[in-house]
Amino acid sequence: MALAEQIQNDMKAALLGGDRFVGDTLRNLKAAILNQEVAEGKREQGLSDTEIEEIVVREVKKRHESIKLYEANGRPELAEPEKKEIAVLENYLPAQLSDEELLKVIDTHIVNLNADMSKMGQVIGAVKAEVGTSADGATIARLVKQQLNT
Repeated sequence: MALAEQIQNDMKAALLGGDRFVGDTLRNLKAAILNQEVAEGKREQGLSDTEIEEIVVREVKKRHESIKLYEANGRPELAEPEKKEIAVLENYLPAQLSDEELLKVIDTHIVNLNADMSKMGQVIGAVKAEVGTSADGATIARLVKQQLNT
């Protein structure tokens, strides 16, 4: 529960400190966590840090999609708050792996599975299981495809 408590404490500190933007962003994150707890019937015991990280990843992904839409429709002023929210939310994610670090993990799984393009999904699944929220799924898929094509 350490991550949930950290989010709660940071939200309180931001609101008491007058940083309404950070406070509201974290309040929305807490709402997403609560929705997931209710949906899974885990309201009493709460979610694990890993499950909360997955929610944060999902929230960041939503904001990236919003930014794309706003910029594609010529509304960069609406994309700015989304970018600021991403910066706040990323504080609750583990450090992201570099492409080089991710390639080492991918190569290991390709060798272990004796993989070719027909086993691309298995490699992606194995890599995601190992790295968790330390890498974006789209990045993993892109790099696995690149490695299998070489």
